[in-house]
Amino acid sequence: MLLRIPDPYDFDLSTERFRAFGTDLANLWHEDGLHRVVGGREIRIEAAAGGVEVTPCDAGVEAVVRKLLGAEFDLPPFIGWAAGQPVLAGIVSRLAGFRPPLATDPFESLVTSITAQQVSLFAALAIRNRLTERFGERGELAYAFPARERVAAVSEDELVALGFSRRKAEYVIGLARSDLDLNALATLDDDEVRARLTAVRGLGPWTAEWFLARHLARPRAWPAGDLGVRKAAESLYGLGVHELGRRLDPFQNLSAQYLLTGMRVSG
Repeated sequence: MLLRIPDPYDFDLSTERFRAFGTDLANLWHEDGLHRVVGGREIRIEAAAGGVEVTPCDAGVEAVVRKLLGAEFDLPPFIGWAAGQPVLAGIVSRLAGFRPPLATDPFESLVTSITAQQVSLFAALAIRNRLTERFGERGELAYAFPARERVAAVSEDELVALGFSRRKAEYVIGLARSDLDLNALATLDDDEVRARLTAVRGLGPWTAEWFLARHLARPRAWPAGDLGVRKAAESLYGLGVHELGRRLDPFQNLSAQYLLTGMRVSG
């Protein structure tokens, strides 16, 4: 089934993050297509004229794929605004067709951030892959990221054996067993989302901000504590990260995603 995505759209560029730090078993790149398990079925997404071809596809799959491919972002206003901005104008022009992907599941999004706390993204993905392979359901090639209820049933020792630090194992299991309604967070404003998340042990401002940015697609999400964002502020703008965030209002989220991708992907 063809899912149309507004032009310009570059599928390979837009899915680069799923390959940048190694093979991602939950978002598996294989023979120029992206594989993910959705609702117990493995789907394949590949580039097609006018959008992407998704096999198999139904209404439920379509909704997941559109989120995964960042369809929630309204890019034209950002692109028009960025054309008049220092640094971003060149990056946005160079990354023509880039649409940042989004995490489709809130639990997966938060666990992803926990694994990435204070380690390289390569190490974080390796640990996450071991979690996915051990506790996720396998499709033909890809794996479904472990469900929250499955992780809630495991022990800290089991996660430590996969490479989690003791503290991160506590955080992940504590999140899985918490009474926080992760799906309901989408109905709340940004500040309330931050408050609900940071009330959970192990979820700080950095994690909350990336949840707003990469799961909820909130326009003003600004992960000021992110090392890459700080580096972009200092090396590309010569500014403190908070000052840069104020200057990029109201497009902080997309600005951060373009800046990080621009620093990683050569022209």
